[in-house]
Amino acid sequence: MDVFEQSSHEPNIAVARFWLMHGDPDAVDADALARKHANGHAALAVMEGHLAEHPFFVGTRYSLADITLYAYTHVAEDGGFDLSTYPAILAWLGRVRAEPNHIRITDRPPAASDAAV
Repeated sequence: MDVFEQSSHEPNIAVARFWLMHGDPDAVDADALARKHANGHAALAVMEGHLAEHPFFVGTRYSLADITLYAYTHVAEDGGFDLSTYPAILAWLGRVRAEPNHIRITDRPPAASDAAV
């Protein structure tokens, strides 16, 4: 795997998502967003290359590395990233979703009134 750290991923993919999902769309700096997209695609390309040869990020088993990278990758399209060009990432997202107790970043905990007593 090429040199890769989550710091190549999160500040670009998560920030682009935040700007587009929670910010004022008219206030988003187009040049800054283009830089986030370029850097985010570079991180996704490294992930794609690794996942084209391995089912998960560490060895052959699901690990904390997969959980941390899944967090913003599975919602990257909200930040303007087209994941259809990353088939190995899409397959990996499916493997992570299939893990027991899978939780999406957009899932909400049940209300206190819904909790079992």
